[in-house]
Amino acid sequence: MFTGIIEEIGKIKAIRRGSKSVELEIEAAKVLEDTRIGDSIATNGVCLTVTKLGSNCFSADVMPETMLRSSLGVLKPGDRVNLERAVCLNSRLGGHLVAGHVDGMGTISDKKRDDNAIWLTVSASPDILRYIIEKGSVAIDGVSLTVAYVDGSVFKVSVIPHTQEETTLTSKNVGAVVNLENDMIAKYVEKLLGVCKPERGLSLEFLQANGF
Repeated sequence: MFTGIIEEIGKIKAIRRGSKSVELEIEAAKVLEDTRIGDSIATNGVCLTVTKLGSNCFSADVMPETMLRSSLGVLKPGDRVNLERAVCLNSRLGGHLVAGHVDGMGTISDKKRDDNAIWLTVSASPDILRYIIEKGSVAIDGVSLTVAYVDGSVFKVSVIPHTQEETTLTSKNVGAVVNLENDMIAKYVEKLLGVCKPERGLSLEFLQANGF
């Protein structure tokens, strides 16, 4: 489990490709502190398991399912990535609950400066947008952000100076592909309501009958 508060920006050192998978070797410093083989490090929002450790790098395998769901497959040596270690139970939850299980990809369709902030507009599929609400949370490339606007085809976030400096988000140009993870609470609520939802939707009678 992660919080979406990026600890450092790493760099892709090497990529070893299989037929449908890759092994990433990533240069890092801070996230290697107290890290052991088997630990989890979110890389551009994707939860990866550390398989090898060096003095200034770690390696992780990316399986075919993750290649399909995320943008990790298009990374190149030298690319910068957002890194975050799994949260400790005694840590403050500065962002929101992020599982590192990417729901899909979006595309930056617009980028504008607004005084000290930068607005990013991200286009995404209806399957992703259905869980995004104004003032709710979303993780973009692993960064916890508040949604400022959403409609049927895009959503917008405003990125503060600290996040601009500590993540790769605002270095991306229009057309860049980003990993998206929805707030997991919305997905659980939908799943649970789907079990008991009446055929014609919610009604006062249905809510009363089920203890609301």
